[in-house]
Amino acid sequence: MSEVQNPTLTHKDFSSDQDVRWCPGCGDYAILKAMQRALPSMNNKKENFVFISGIGCSSRFPYYMNTYGFHTIHGRAPAIATGTKLANPELSVWQITGDGDALAIGGNHFIHALRRNIDINIMLFNNEIYGLTKGQFSPTSKTGIKTKSSPQGTTDQPFSPGELAMGAQASYFARVVDTDLKLMEATFIQAEKYKGTSLIEILQNCPIFNDKTHSDITGKDVKLDAQLILEHGQPMIFGKEKNKGLILDGFELKVVEIGKNNVAEKDILVHDKYNPNPILHTMLIRMRPPYFPVALGVIREAPRESFNQGISRQIYEAKEASHFSNVQDLLNSGDTWKI
Repeated sequence: MSEVQNPTLTHKDFSSDQDVRWCPGCGDYAILKAMQRALPSMNNKKENFVFISGIGCSSRFPYYMNTYGFHTIHGRAPAIATGTKLANPELSVWQITGDGDALAIGGNHFIHALRRNIDINIMLFNNEIYGLTKGQFSPTSKTGIKTKSSPQGTTDQPFSPGELAMGAQASYFARVVDTDLKLMEATFIQAEKYKGTSLIEILQNCPIFNDKTHSDITGKDVKLDAQLILEHGQPMIFGKEKNKGLILDGFELKVVEIGKNNVAEKDILVHDKYNPNPILHTMLIRMRPPYFPVALGVIREAPRESFNQGISRQIYEAKEASHFSNVQDLLNSGDTWKI
């Protein structure tokens, strides 16, 4: 029997019939569009995609995808995503979460999904605010921000999702901005290929409760100098004139200008996303304006055995070492008797 070929899919095949109910100007629209454009390039059947969310504005995502999905409970999406992937390893499982959902009530599930290296993809929408509940500060809100739950300004030190991921032994971390659809699309496709937990932090705007929180990175007048888009094996060069780069100055990163002070392009650090040592990846994650650009793209991709691969290996080894080929053999082994 000849193999039935799936018809060519387009982004329209992944758009549901639901009205999209995000606020006008929300960055979620761009993320949704980038994902719908990326899925046809992932070389998988439409019925193999599953989107699983917790609670929050971002967590409406599964309704707008014409795929399988779950809208679960606050902070618990990693547990559902883990069970889904283990039950059917053929599925491409995507967890949709926000900075509050993932890093506050869901923090414990989040870090252990990263540590275990479950073969799922986590999209962390980071707008540095609780949007669905109308504007309280979140674990990633900047120190001093005045919100409905911090009228004098919060005194909290914010989480850095990337640094938290490195501390949880994450093997894959990428970062994108909601204003760059092409980079989001390419990054989603790369993440799906990784066998383990791929975490993508998306710097996203909330025009209602935390407008322009990422404007020092995404503003049209600053973005070329404020963004370093990483490519594996390529020197870390950025800037309007593509004449700025990163070097190591002792144990610290330093921005230099090519052509000045005897700095040549060969002196610029080359990005190695596969480096198992997370130190330089962590340094890249920590960079922020005005002294450094923000690192975007795939920052870390250090292959290691996924939780799924470990479970499959154990099952295989147990079968190979077993003296029994079926349950009947097991029941008839050892001391048996008839009554």
